[in-house]
Amino acid sequence: MRQFSWRKIGTIGAIVLAIWACSTSGDTDSPTPTPPTDQAGADRKAMLTNIADNIILPSYANFKGKLDAMLTKADAFTAKPDKTTLADFRQAWIDAYTEWQKVELFDVGPGEKHTIRNFFNIYPTNVTGIEDYIAAGSGTFETPLSYSRQGFPALDYLLNGLGTTDDAILARYTTATDAAKRIAYLKRLTGQMNTIFTAVYGEWTGGYRDTFINCTSLDAGCSTSKLVNGYVLHYERYIRSGKIGIPSGAMTNGTANPETIESLYKKDLSLTLAKVAHQAVVDFFNGKSVKTGQEGPGLKTYLNSLGAKDSRTGSSLSDIINQQFTTSANQLNALKPVLYDDIKTNNTAVVQVYNEMQKAVRMLKVDMTTAMSITITYTDNDGD
Repeated sequence: MRQFSWRKIGTIGAIVLAIWACSTSGDTDSPTPTPPTDQAGADRKAMLTNIADNIILPSYANFKGKLDAMLTKADAFTAKPDKTTLADFRQAWIDAYTEWQKVELFDVGPGEKHTIRNFFNIYPTNVTGIEDYIAAGSGTFETPLSYSRQGFPALDYLLNGLGTTDDAILARYTTATDAAKRIAYLKRLTGQMNTIFTAVYGEWTGGYRDTFINCTSLDAGCSTSKLVNGYVLHYERYIRSGKIGIPSGAMTNGTANPETIESLYKKDLSLTLAKVAHQAVVDFFNGKSVKTGQEGPGLKTYLNSLGAKDSRTGSSLSDIINQQFTTSANQLNALKPVLYDDIKTNNTAVVQVYNEMQKAVRMLKVDMTTAMSITITYTDNDGD
């Protein structure tokens, strides 16, 4: 075993102390170095704050107004089913369904927690399932099997699909043997929508807003990742696929199926819903305030702060995405007013809408998330 010399150790220690003393002498007035700022984190905080205060919360407030009006008209109809209350209920349903398109994309926080989309807009609606529930006078609304028996699509059937005339529809609520059960089902359905939305909106206004804007990291469980995943999923699965790709057959080997469109029984509403939903996605990307119409911090400005470029052209990625949104919107606006009829007689144009939206999906799902260092956490099986 090697023997250590304590004298050597003492000498070495003295040298170290001397070096330390020299390095620290005369530095008492030097400022303490300031740690670098997390500019990306600051940009995310600004983005999340604008999105919460100027987009999500006012959009939910607007939707609440339309939903409350629909619930009021629903109560009037179930109390006295006639042509006037039916017409009023229908219009309030149209107004609320249209406004819903502007909030469905908020699949983050309470919206994700309560899976609000499942209770509001799963289509095509299950007519057989609805009639089974009406006949039984009961049935849960809380299981996946029940999602297509409720929400706006179920109301579409119950308001517009029970007959070819208003008199025929009203008879189902007045003189039919199951009229009382049908009215009871309407009450249960609208009550469920009110319960779910009240829970989501109440959590946003009751404290989640602060949680949302303060979770600024890029962790999978934090706001930016959740928000971006929900946003891309919404555009890909519920606009590109649900509203256009599946009905047109673009996703089913070319076999068109117009019976799967949104608002099947009020066919002249389908294209309007698609346009409103698409515009909501565009406005959200650009951080457009619902209250003022002015653009603020959003996905676009965040991409710009990162210096994100399109890998093919070298141009600003946010500009390229907006250009593709415009191309998709132009194709959508070129369709004829009744999407159901267009699918049957002019389906090539409908498929072209899908093709343009698919280009935007790739930009959002691959280019944007890569630039933001965000991992897509949902799965889809259509080759994206």
